[in-house]
Amino acid sequence: MTTLAERDYFSDHSILRDPYAYFEAVREQGPIYRNPDSGIIFVTGFDEVLSVLKNTEDFSSAIAPSGPAAPLPFTPEGSDITPQIEAHRTEFIGGDLLVSLDDKPHTFSRALLGRLFIPSRLKASEQFIADYSDALVKEAVANGGCELVKGIATPFVTMVIADLLGVPDGDRQYFMEAIEAGPPPGSLNSDDLIAQNQPLVIMGTYFVQYVADRRETPRDDILSELSNAKYPDGSTPDALEIVRLTTFLFGAGQDTSAKLLGNAMRFIVDQPGLQDQLRADPSLIPAFLEEVLRLEGSTKMTARIARRDTHLGDMAIPAGTTVMVALAAANRDPRRWTDPEAFLLDRPKAKEHLAFGRGAHVCVGAPLARAEVRVILEKFFEHTAHIDLDETKHGRPGERTLEYEPSFIIRGLGEMHLKLTPAEGFVAPAKPVAAEAPRKGGLKSLFGFGKKAATADDVPQPYSTATTKIGALIADPAATAILDRHFPGVSTDPRIGMGKGMTLRTVQKFAPELFTTEALDAVDAELAQLPAR
Repeated sequence: MTTLAERDYFSDHSILRDPYAYFEAVREQGPIYRNPDSGIIFVTGFDEVLSVLKNTEDFSSAIAPSGPAAPLPFTPEGSDITPQIEAHRTEFIGGDLLVSLDDKPHTFSRALLGRLFIPSRLKASEQFIADYSDALVKEAVANGGCELVKGIATPFVTMVIADLLGVPDGDRQYFMEAIEAGPPPGSLNSDDLIAQNQPLVIMGTYFVQYVADRRETPRDDILSELSNAKYPDGSTPDALEIVRLTTFLFGAGQDTSAKLLGNAMRFIVDQPGLQDQLRADPSLIPAFLEEVLRLEGSTKMTARIARRDTHLGDMAIPAGTTVMVALAAANRDPRRWTDPEAFLLDRPKAKEHLAFGRGAHVCVGAPLARAEVRVILEKFFEHTAHIDLDETKHGRPGERTLEYEPSFIIRGLGEMHLKLTPAEGFVAPAKPVAAEAPRKGGLKSLFGFGKKAATADDVPQPYSTATTKIGALIADPAATAILDRHFPGVSTDPRIGMGKGMTLRTVQKFAPELFTTEALDAVDAELAQLPAR
């Protein structure tokens, strides 16, 4: 019979509802435990997790998006595999994202984002956060209830980060659809591993255009500031690095904040007397959120790979060993927390939890997540007399039925249906929140599904580097052959995946030395010989 600790955390759906029982079973093997079957090191102790997170000399973050169970793109050799990691970085899933970077690339990228979440910037955004959350909550209360996760949390955090970055209004709904259509980070379905970054690629094709525009015509917004920022040494970042940063920030913000709101609401509806206490004294909400983050943070674990021979405690860790860093387990370590399973609103030093990580890779968006969830909870308490789960959907207290997203990384509900009792004197909004219209065709148009049948009015157009998107050129073998003849290997270059929604003439602005005008003119001459499409 397989014990709980022997189950495969990275594929077993039965662990989703209560991962903490699994973590405790593993903790019984010690705060540092090597799985005899996989060789993965599981770190569950608070101090031990902290030591891994802070030790960037011996541990690389290259496997953070894929997790420690995914196969490495190389066979580790020697006592220091740092050169191998960097040589194969583009072969790691999400290996070029901020969360995966090491050393100077990570330090420089973090420096660019540091200006984004300073207190004055968040203060300036708080009015938008307050106004938008107020409108969302009022509409939900007027309707007697809502589905919280996809109906409020996701649109809310999307619009907040979109407003902060300066994403055009017309593209925001489209981005929400892209994120919704993709699998969650750390999907338990191994077939989703590569697809989990597809939403970032989709959004990246738009951010490439935003960055190009802001570099040509700067505006008074954060995207302009980021697009024209300098690294600490005074050098100018590659435009695609800015694209990767902004798309990752946009996508990552969805999970951290949206899931935190759902997890917080779980305590509000089921902890006796809690919502009355918070409604009577909203100043307690920040402390409440820290205890929620400790007990039910949005991120259950992260991953590292030992890039040098090292030790964890008394255990030797050879270079190439993968490590599961169990943040959720560390936050319930009885050696660190008194009565760790209990919810205590006044818990001493609750903010020392590791829900946002620690060290060089601490979550850069943590201040924003805290601010936006605090504000929307204030609105929920202001406009309601009582909040409860819809028993027809989730059952009665003590018998709740709640489904969590199938992810070994994310701790978040798939949906949560609320019943909302209006506060005394509540006045319903005159009209509902104006939802932005989805882009015509939605995601179907992106992938070419649901297109109308051709008519006599449809005139075939010749290929052109100025008007034909790169994705369309690469989809045609004849056009691909022309591209690869002039730009060897370009059709399979992973960097071009970020620009498939653009034209080569637009990409030229980012890489003029590669895509010269002469070369593009030559490509156009050959493309013109192909049949019009």
